[in-house]
Amino acid sequence: MLILVANLGSTSFKYKLLDVSGDLTADVRPDDRVLARGAVERIGDASTSRCEVTIGDYHHVSEMPVPDHGVAVQACLDQLTDPEHGCLKDAAEVSAIGFKAVHGGRKSGTFLVDDEVLEAMAEMNAAAPAHNPPYIAAMTLLRERFPNLPLVAAFETEFHDTIPEARRAYATPPGWRENYQVQKWGFHGSSHRYIAERAAELLGRTDARIISCHLGGSSSLTAIQNGHSVMTTMGMTPQTGLPQNNRVGDFDPFALPLLMQRSGKSLDELLGELASQGGLKGISEKSGDLRDIESAAASGDAKSQLALDVYVEEIRRHMGGMIVAMGGVDAIVFTGGIGENSDVVRSAVCKNLGSLGIELDEQRNSNHRGSLPPENANKGEGYLQTENSRTQIWVIPTNEEWIVAKRTLGVLS
Repeated sequence: MLILVANLGSTSFKYKLLDVSGDLTADVRPDDRVLARGAVERIGDASTSRCEVTIGDYHHVSEMPVPDHGVAVQACLDQLTDPEHGCLKDAAEVSAIGFKAVHGGRKSGTFLVDDEVLEAMAEMNAAAPAHNPPYIAAMTLLRERFPNLPLVAAFETEFHDTIPEARRAYATPPGWRENYQVQKWGFHGSSHRYIAERAAELLGRTDARIISCHLGGSSSLTAIQNGHSVMTTMGMTPQTGLPQNNRVGDFDPFALPLLMQRSGKSLDELLGELASQGGLKGISEKSGDLRDIESAAASGDAKSQLALDVYVEEIRRHMGGMIVAMGGVDAIVFTGGIGENSDVVRSAVCKNLGSLGIELDEQRNSNHRGSLPPENANKGEGYLQTENSRTQIWVIPTNEEWIVAKRTLGVLS
């Protein structure tokens, strides 16, 4: 069975075509199941859109008008069924499109896309303004254009449904949670679920206490115990928790009336600034890209160093709470663009934690592919702890599409 996994932006459509046939409980390497990958960018742009596809050793980039996501999907299917380079004989071989959907509020799980799912997503538009509207528009269009192709929404909140109530509830006035779904939902669920599954395989145990550090343009930590999420950093919206590349992270909402009064700006204007000019970009006043921040900090730029320090301190603060909540930690896993590639951040996060049994080997950290992973390791995986460390420290590249494909298969089954 072939599943097309879609990751949508307001003007983009990124996809992977995965084969989920056979026994998925066996020793399956997810990367071996990817038949094709591609992207369509600048959808709806007045200029020509960019279409990219990789099928095996074949890589091709083309330009064509793509006015909407329906045309983007058709372009994708045309690429996959190309007589010379495609991997499919017919588009009907695709069993479903699985979406890495963000926020469904009362619909937290994996569902066939129907009117109820779209309505639930629309209810949460204000909580996920950068994600939900483009997904709703694309799903609505694709239902009309491809009525016989099942669409499945795999919501990022589902993995966090197991978090205890005491760690999910805000201390809000009565009725806010019941009437308006105001609670700590958590996100990056597909990534953290993959880390839970893969770390259990690498550790050889399913009862491990794991802290999954998904660090990238958007970052979150999740405490995982017995394979389940028990605490996470993001709350009601993807804006909360750690500082993001250009989003504020945790912030006192009672500062907003003061800011409105003193700046003369509206609430919408201030929220827009917090969501686009805050985070690492706001502190450094240079960039939201950690690579730029690390480079500037190394050259002596004080504001970039402060941005890096704030980011690390917030990671360590939340990590400490998770260690307490689980009564210890067996493994810390770094994933995401920053987690996988920044030895600077990994070193700073693990600094001086020997008393907690967490000891990073700096040589392995600076060249983590030079560590000695087990024979069944996937590309980019490696352990970073010293021989005396009681806690294992890993780099594990995430694979959100694999999780979405398996969850989509579960709905179809």
